[in-house]
Amino acid sequence: MVPNPEFKGEWKPKMIPNPAYKGEWVHPKVDNPAFKPNANLYAYDSNSFVGFEIWQVKAGSVFDNILVTDSIEEAEEAAKQIEETTRKGEKDMHNKQEEEKRAKDEADRKQREAEEAANKATEEADDEAVHEQSEADKKDEL
Repeated sequence: MVPNPEFKGEWKPKMIPNPAYKGEWVHPKVDNPAFKPNANLYAYDSNSFVGFEIWQVKAGSVFDNILVTDSIEEAEEAAKQIEETTRKGEKDMHNKQEEEKRAKDEADRKQREAEEAANKATEEADDEAVHEQSEADKKDEL
């Protein structure tokens, strides 16, 4: 250790006097005489909503018919009812949409084939005309 004659102890920031200082700030309370605390604020007679936090969903995912119960029999009965009504209708609708899509794709394919055939016929006619023109040019040269 080398002595330091200029050392005056641990450094502390200089304090300047503030004559207006009234102490630490305290948040003022709002005067509301109608307020009454409720210890059961969180309790509901009926909850009719379920929330999900979903980070990734694939296209076509559907969340519907959510049942919250502690009765296995009630859950099985609801599942049967959903299977009989909703899923059958959804499947029929899906099959109808797929059939319409297939028919549209088939019509588009036929139209493309017809256009390609027309283009090919036009190209062949153009090639034939060019060939005849070149034959006529050859005869003119002779």
